[in-house]
Amino acid sequence: MVVVMSPDATDEDVAHVVARVEGVGGEAFVSKGVVRTIIGLVGDIDSFHHLNLRTLQGVADVHRISDPYKLVSRQHHHERSTVWVGRPGHQVPIGPDTFTFMAGPCAVETREQTHESAVMARSAGATILRGGAFKPRTSPYAFQGLGVAGLEILAEVGEATGLPVVTEVVDARDVAVVAEHADMLQVGTRNAANFGLLQAVGDAGKPVLLKRGMTATTEEWLMAAEYIAQRGNLDVVLCERGIRTFEPATRNTLDISAVPVVQATSHLPVIVDPSHASGRKDLVVPLSRAAIAVGADGIIVDVHPDPETALCDGPQALLGTELRELAAAVRRLPPVVGRTDSAQAVRTS
Repeated sequence: MVVVMSPDATDEDVAHVVARVEGVGGEAFVSKGVVRTIIGLVGDIDSFHHLNLRTLQGVADVHRISDPYKLVSRQHHHERSTVWVGRPGHQVPIGPDTFTFMAGPCAVETREQTHESAVMARSAGATILRGGAFKPRTSPYAFQGLGVAGLEILAEVGEATGLPVVTEVVDARDVAVVAEHADMLQVGTRNAANFGLLQAVGDAGKPVLLKRGMTATTEEWLMAAEYIAQRGNLDVVLCERGIRTFEPATRNTLDISAVPVVQATSHLPVIVDPSHASGRKDLVVPLSRAAIAVGADGIIVDVHPDPETALCDGPQALLGTELRELAAAVRRLPPVVGRTDSAQAVRTS
């Protein structure tokens, strides 16, 4: 069961609902979004009905949710959500009315490489800078990222280029330091079932980009998002980045159908990562076009000033002709499906 609070509900109103629920032996999980607060209830449904929660001050509605993911379900939140990324004075939207282009280096290697990548991304139309400071890799001998030094470079470059920053966090112990430097926290595919980390980023007070686990069903993906929402954070963006199948022609198999499937069942924004889905720069542009056509709320792409020397995922990083093609697609195609460029909807107040 879910209690939806009115936009003008006070903290005291929320606390009163929580106290009533706990008074009959239930648990209440408060999640605050941009425009509304939702309280998820766990316990005996019949006892909750006797509380007449709809009559309490500040309560807009009460829903019984059949989906296993209560807080991220569209059953109580029929309109799809917009998540704002950035800081007061410059916040970029990710949601159903806009198309958001995120780009940057897969890994932060040097200050110069990161700055050059950011300039390339911004020139191509990107409004959010991506970059990895902590890099979980299949091989323990592969480049693992610069850590905190990489975070500092990302923050400096983001400030210099005017781009909000999204970066991955791989350990719950690092959430605080990553949140200090980044505007959005990413949970990667290898940690999509790391429930302690999901709860930690939920507590961090920053928007979260949650990639789909490489073997996760859409329901398991949404249940991972529920772990974040249950900690009070509804500012979650889902990222389809390809799943593991029998097909070896690409690094992963982009499940393009997952975008409308998840949008039909959850109010959270959904974006696509064509770089990690394919592992091939020649496929990034066509897969990005497909993502736009199917209704994705954005894409996140790797760029690098010298892919041949990249320390991480060089074969999928864009440069030159491919990046210009992508910029043209991002400029021309979203209006065809009723989207505006997120740059035109940046919140400056």
